[in-house]
Amino acid sequence: MNAKRLTMVGAAVAATAAVAYAQLGGYSQAKLSSTPIGKTLLEVIGDLKQYYLYPIDEEKLLRGAINGAVGSLNDEFTYYSQPEDNAIDQENLAGNFYGIGVQLIAANADGTGGKIDNVFKTGAAIGAGVQIGDVFVKVDNTEVINSKLNDIVRLVRGKQGTTVTITFARNGKPYTVKMERQPVTIVDVEQTILPGNVGYIALNTFYNEKVSQQFRAAVADMKKKNVTKLILDMRDNGGGLLNAGVDVADQFMQTGPIVSLRDRNKKTEVFGRASNQKTDYTGKLVVLVNKNSASASEVVSGALQDVDRAQVIGEQTFGKGVAQIPLNLPDGGKIAIVANEWLTPKGRQIHKKGITPDIVVADTRYIAPLNFAGSGLKAGEKITLNVDGKPVTVTADKDGKFTYTGEAKRPGKSATQGEAVVDVQNDAILRKALEVLK
Repeated sequence: MNAKRLTMVGAAVAATAAVAYAQLGGYSQAKLSSTPIGKTLLEVIGDLKQYYLYPIDEEKLLRGAINGAVGSLNDEFTYYSQPEDNAIDQENLAGNFYGIGVQLIAANADGTGGKIDNVFKTGAAIGAGVQIGDVFVKVDNTEVINSKLNDIVRLVRGKQGTTVTITFARNGKPYTVKMERQPVTIVDVEQTILPGNVGYIALNTFYNEKVSQQFRAAVADMKKKNVTKLILDMRDNGGGLLNAGVDVADQFMQTGPIVSLRDRNKKTEVFGRASNQKTDYTGKLVVLVNKNSASASEVVSGALQDVDRAQVIGEQTFGKGVAQIPLNLPDGGKIAIVANEWLTPKGRQIHKKGITPDIVVADTRYIAPLNFAGSGLKAGEKITLNVDGKPVTVTADKDGKFTYTGEAKRPGKSATQGEAVVDVQNDAILRKALEVLK
């Protein structure tokens, strides 16, 4: 199979609407209106526009129909991205954009809001005194406390040299800074040297067109440092570009298939094969995975496990064994369609199964946060409890119930992109890897 084919695992790359039309067999408006169900769809949309009591957002109505069509497949990996989300997606995929030099995570338990997870040493944010843990309150004149994370990202990013004014909250106290948007390059490969000259490379995602280049540079650096024992950490790596996964596996394999794709007609073709290159790493290798390691991460770990190239250590992986074809749409959005299942070199289909590690070890980096729930208060009544020596105030809902979930501890991150931070003492999987490599 042509390795340049626009296929991915877990994320998306660009394609054309023309391809989509060809694959649908030209499902034209005329053909749609010739079937009872097609006529019904068109009539329902028309009737809503004509009779509905309140104003209708036609664009929202049609996008709802699109999401309904995709949702009817009941396939979480076939999805439609709206234009504004696709625009952010494409910037992430390209690996560079103009912003303030931070990483964001959701601030609220429901996934909304934004909070600083890391501040890079290069960028406007560090010069403005922004710190990890600061919460986004307002971006320019838009309040974002309960906004979707992508909406916050879209407001923060912009054209090079333009400015953005952001109000943050730190320990509940607001402060406002004005920053100039500067070039940001996403570095998703981190490395360090552990005691005993054991190399460590963490691969955070495959959803970055620069990740193959970054990974090759990291491997080359390990070879320059005479590393003969290497740890490849793909924990929490949810996948990305399939060809990037093939490229990573190829740097540890000298021959044979890496991954094969099988279509709905059960036709199976090898997508990527290993080639013997001078740049390959041939020393001892272990691979770290956890329950969040998915798709392209499973392609790599599955291939290296099948050919006995590496021992896989950690938790049962997520189990995403399908590949999508992404297609750009006329509205600027994108649809990702599950088109193949993929197989390991030994023909294993791991969808909804995952990769079983050679050595099973629980990931101890994350400790479940303290949480509690109660009832018996009046609606809106507040109660303050002492949690870890600090007062925590919760508010009862309309039924008099209240809940609290503490913040989960997250692994540390370096402010220098590409530099890995590890905690061997509190990381059982990493400790086991070091034992195996002794």
